[in-house]
Amino acid sequence: MAGAIQIIEAKTKAEKKRYVDVQFRLNSSDPAWIPPLKAEVMGLITPGENPWFGHGHGGFFIATRDGRDVGRISAQIDHLWADMPESQGGGKATGNWGMFEAEDAEVGAALIAHAEAWLRKEGMNRAVGPISISIWDEPGLLVKGHDHSPTVMMGHNKAIYEQWIEAAGYKGIKDLHTYELDISKQFPPLIQRIVASGERNPRITIRMVDKTRFAEEAALVLSILNDAWSDNWGFVPLTDDEIAYAGKKLKPIVFNELIRIAEVEGEPVAFMMTLPDLNEMQADLNGELFPFGFIKLLWRLNGGFSGKPQVRTMRVPLMGVKKKLQATRLASQLAFMMIEYIRRDSVAKFGASRGEIGWILEDNQGMVSIAEAIDSHINRVYRIYDKAL
Repeated sequence: MAGAIQIIEAKTKAEKKRYVDVQFRLNSSDPAWIPPLKAEVMGLITPGENPWFGHGHGGFFIATRDGRDVGRISAQIDHLWADMPESQGGGKATGNWGMFEAEDAEVGAALIAHAEAWLRKEGMNRAVGPISISIWDEPGLLVKGHDHSPTVMMGHNKAIYEQWIEAAGYKGIKDLHTYELDISKQFPPLIQRIVASGERNPRITIRMVDKTRFAEEAALVLSILNDAWSDNWGFVPLTDDEIAYAGKKLKPIVFNELIRIAEVEGEPVAFMMTLPDLNEMQADLNGELFPFGFIKLLWRLNGGFSGKPQVRTMRVPLMGVKKKLQATRLASQLAFMMIEYIRRDSVAKFGASRGEIGWILEDNQGMVSIAEAIDSHINRVYRIYDKAL
């Protein structure tokens, strides 16, 4: 007979290491799960490393039973999320939980109840989750697509978690979709004509980013992002410190050909960011960079001696058009041009054959229409839930 479940807060470095390791033990038998880099996860949950803690705070909890770690959860309050209007998913008394892993239903129920109790103690009357730990990290619970591995910066979880979370009284409030497509093929004739028309327009310039001016280009891209996404459900503005932090983490997998900026009469108005699927390159490292994982990853990122990684999949995590152009034909044209230019280089220079776009909000009609127009289809669905506390 199993013993009682105990829940402790991971505060010390050793406890946080246990918190990270729980995920590895509970998912190691899943062939679709990709081990994250442990150093990255440790950085995510460590104040002083992750600038999210400049506008948020939380607790990280481990469930133990019979001397074994059998689950984990985070409970957190993002004050920028709380400042959002309720129509965009926020609210003054709204907290979050995430990073959920559990060995069985009993452990899952105990962890969710503990996170809820922590949020109530902090004055929250509504819980939204899973958010791990920011909307910009790994939002939502995977509810479709468990049969294949996630791409870089996307989560993966056991299918049974959906049942356990709903049993705790949670209702789905928003679905996030990823779309996959065969990028080795040309896009439909209509899209090719739209791209060709844009190429004849002297007002339009589609340029690569310049990695030699990385900080400046990153600030430009993220300033467009903050404008373009500001009315979206779940949007939380990125702070200057977070922009710098994200830039530092992403720089090794940023390539000029894979990030495009659209300019109209010299004004930057849109961007598209594409990343080679780092998960393909780190799947066999078991989360460890040392002693030899770092060398392997660096070699793969540099494509051996070629200077470019050779991967099957490219992921588009971010795309944005300034609000003043949204819902215009020009906005769609710029998007198709950036997608096509990156598609060409992804195939020719990086050996890619598959693309994944997203996440995309289920009701973002503009982005859904673009995804459908290039013959992509939904391959993964992530669900965000809420519950009154």
